[in-house]
Amino acid sequence: MRTLIFAAALSLAASSAIAQTPAPTSRTADGHPDLTGVWWPGNDLRVPPLTPAAGRAGGPPAGGAGRGGPPPRRERFEDNYNDAAKARARTLGDKDDPALRCQSTAFGTLSVSAYNTGLVAQFVQTPTFVVILSETNPTYRVIPTDGRPHRDDQPPSSRGDSVGRWDGDTLVVDTTNYSDRNWMHAEGEVSFHSDAMHIVERYRRIDKDTMEVEATIDDPKVLTRPWAVPKQTLKLAPFDQVLALDCTGVESAALMEAASKQNYGKK
Repeated sequence: MRTLIFAAALSLAASSAIAQTPAPTSRTADGHPDLTGVWWPGNDLRVPPLTPAAGRAGGPPAGGAGRGGPPPRRERFEDNYNDAAKARARTLGDKDDPALRCQSTAFGTLSVSAYNTGLVAQFVQTPTFVVILSETNPTYRVIPTDGRPHRDDQPPSSRGDSVGRWDGDTLVVDTTNYSDRNWMHAEGEVSFHSDAMHIVERYRRIDKDTMEVEATIDDPKVLTRPWAVPKQTLKLAPFDQVLALDCTGVESAALMEAASKQNYGKK
């Protein structure tokens, strides 16, 4: 009798352990985790009404997070500006945002470079490349994963030049060679950078539906220290293809006019 009870307890414990173990991720033929798919935050972005009390969309409301608003603002790239960069930032505002002129961000408004100015991205993985397609203000990144170095024939660009490598089950992406014509984020958040910026990202698919992204950003010309980007969680979307949401002067003209009025008198 005791033997049967002990066996049943072992069976129950094993079942519980299996239930708590994340579902295994799919793998490619070469054994690496397969990152292929469309990834997003897990739901549509909830943007509170833009009011004098709430500030910019996405900022904490007057009542704070304890009253049902978004969580407190986390550290951003520009929080680490040196004195010269802070002085320059004070001369800029919404009207100066390069995204109003359809320029891509250097990193991403939601601190996920794959999103660019939106919140959806598609990963396509082959034995030698990982390709990331951004939906809004469409851009792409072709990331070699076969050990080749950074290109020496690539001019500086808004999204930089990336190479990747596998560290166990984590894809490590190293990006350099940025131009300095865009900002890190968009939507009027003053976040310029220099051409010396260097970004290292780590993508890890922790189960079938979840990917974690971490990044460290260094820019010795404008930052006092590297910025460790807060860990972001991406979810596998219930659709398998991104759209092409183009940015044109027609849509941005009204935004530029409004931003100019909001920043009236600011040099």
